This record gives sequence, structure tokens and C-alpha cells, in this order.
Amino acid sequence: MEILMPKLDPSHIMQVGMGFFASKALLSAVELGLFTELAKREMTASEIANALDLNERAVPDFPDALLALGFLRREGDGPNSVYSNTPESAAFLDHNSPDYIGGILEMANARLYRFWADLTEALKTGAPQNETKHSGASMFAKLYESPERLEQFMNAMSGVSAGNFLAFAEKFDFSKYETLCDVGGATGQLSCMVAAANPHMRCSSFDLPQVLPIATRKINEAGLSDRVTPVGGDFFVDALPKADVITMGMILHDWNLEKKKMLIRKAYDALPQGGAFVVIEALIDDARRENAFGLLMSLNMLIEFGDASDYSGSDFASWCREVGFRKFEIIPLTGPSSAAVAYK
Repeated sequence: MEILMPKLDPSHIMQVGMGFFASKALLSAVELGLFTELAKREMTASEIANALDLNERAVPDFPDALLALGFLRREGDGPNSVYSNTPESAAFLDHNSPDYIGGILEMANARLYRFWADLTEALKTGAPQNETKHSGASMFAKLYESPERLEQFMNAMSGVSAGNFLAFAEKFDFSKYETLCDVGGATGQLSCMVAAANPHMRCSSFDLPQVLPIATRKINEAGLSDRVTPVGGDFFVDALPKADVITMGMILHDWNLEKKKMLIRKAYDALPQGGAFVVIEALIDDARRENAFGLLMSLNMLIEFGDASDYSGSDFASWCREVGFRKFEIIPLTGPSSAAVAYK
């Protein structure tokens, strides 16, 4: 009896291999401000071309491609049909929305899209493929050269971090604690979210002195300056501020193993007995089979820093045990991200 083998289908290979088509269409739409314009009113294809100063060849293909990808809606067919945002695009891609996450996409378009073109070289050499490759200066050195560029980066990271930080502020049990220090706190976003969700908590946001004016302004805008304090310092040079809870949101993955372990030791030293050290990352699953985003983010760290990498929950627990942490847990947050907690 002949056994029929299932017919193989290359569609997944083609979808991933040509995925940059869809990625760049979305990134260009964000760069051009399409979703912000459509938040003002519905438009025909020709009106979109006029509003965005596009060549006539760009329409209707450009908005129709975004329609097929699920980022736009269209009422009707033909040249008189009108386009509008989907609810998700309106919430997250309109620059005037309080939930705007387009900042990280703007940065991806301006930086990462071209750097990822050199992934093969990074895989062969282990060397960064970002600004460092061309100027010798690190990514962070280039960012801190310009207050405007620094704030743009901070805002981009705030947009992509908001959901995870809010989930952490609501899911973690703060009832046993009174103080928190967010290391690498940037705009003070995590500290503000924890303070807002837990009125008994007093928080500090620890980052380089250049960041303090941005953090101070954001904290004041949130109306939380009585319970959230920006603190200046360098986490590689200075001792971390003492607190019951030490957090690092997307910090450890920026550094090599030696520096990761140094920061873990500093967190341990800053905590009281029973204190908690929390990292928020796109943690790779322990079997390294499922969290594709976490694994791709680790490749992004190769492109950005060379010897930096993302890690799994078991990696984190192993490093923390070395310095004396005694208990661990993983708290799922949003999407592929989690909070890994080590208790002293």
C-alpha cells in the first residue's frame, strides 16, 4: 500500500524571506506620518498622495498594501474609495495618541533597518554593525551627543516599554515593600507607573546626569514628584541607591556577561534581606525554541554591541545564585516579554 506523504508547502519560507516588504511598508508609513494624517480625516488615495507629497505612482498600491496587511480600512472600491485607520493604528500609530508606539518604529526605520542588512557580517565577525562600525563611537555615545537625539531615543523606548511596565506595576506584589529604584530609569516611566498603581510606594529613577532634565519634566507632568525622584549616577561607577526593590527594564541585555554579573552583584548589594531584583526583558524560553522575538532581539544586540546578548530565565537565575539570591520567579507581562524576579 502506497503511503502518501503530506505535500510540502514553501509559503512560510517565502513569507519570512520576503518579510522585509511588509516591514518597510509599515516603517515608511510611520515615517511619512500617514496614520497621523488619517486620524484627522478619511482620505482617498489621491488625497493621501497630496498630503504626504507622494509620487502619483505610489497610489493606490501603497495604501492598498497597508490595507491588505491590516493597518488600514477602506470604504468602497476604485479611485473614490476612502481610507481610514484601524482601531489599532489609531491607538498606537497616530503621533498625537497618548498610546503612540511609533517612536520605536521611527528608530528602527532610521537605524536598525539598514544595520540589519549587515547581519551576515556580524555573524561572521562578532562585531557591531551600527554607528560603531562607521565612526568608532558606541551607540550610546552617539545618542548622548545630542539632547534632542537622546530624548527621541528615550521616548521611543518609553512607547515600546509602556505595556510591560504597566503590567509589572499591576502584577507584582508590592505589599511587602516601600521603596523601589529603577536602574537605567530613563524618563522615569517605570517608577511613575509603579507609584501610580501602588500609592504607598516611593520610587527613584537612576540614570546618567544628562537624563535628569528629561526625567524631571516627565515626572512633574505625571504629577508624581512627591513620590518619584530622579537620581543621577553611572551604574558602572557608582553604587546603586538602596531600595527594597531594584528594577532594570531592558538593561542587562545591552551588556556582555562580565558586565551583566557586575550589575547583578550591585543590585544584590543595594537590597535588604528579602528584597527583590527584577529584570524586564523579552526573556528567551529555557529550551530556546519558542520566543522568536527574544532570540531575534539577541541577534539585534550582536548588531548593536557585538558581545551583548539576551538570555533566558534559567540563565538569569544561575547568575543571581552566584551572588547569593535564594528564590526566583517569572511573571509573564505582554507579548514575548516577562519579568524575572530574584529574591535576596
